[in-house]
Amino acid sequence: MIENLNKLFESRIRLGIMSVLAVNDWVDFNSLKEYLNTTDGNLSSHLTALEKVEYIKVRKEFVSRRPKSSYCITAAGKSAFDEHLKALEILINLRK
Repeated sequence: MIENLNKLFESRIRLGIMSVLAVNDWVDFNSLKEYLNTTDGNLSSHLTALEKVEYIKVRKEFVSRRPKSSYCITAAGKSAFDEHLKALEILINLRK
């Protein structure tokens, strides 16, 4: 059963990122940082890890001449996250 848990989601930050992106179309960096109560560097490293495996994608733009990065979950990321949640549910339901 635990083999269906995705190792990439063991971090609370990555789990939080995926949870936020699973229910929102696009979320900007500062909003993610605020939701997850983390630092720029910590959030950035976790976003990069998820982007490398193509679970999320980034959109970079300039707003009032300032850079703005926004993120969304990909189809592959949604599928992997759903599988992870199903595996967690199975483990939780074993206690019943």
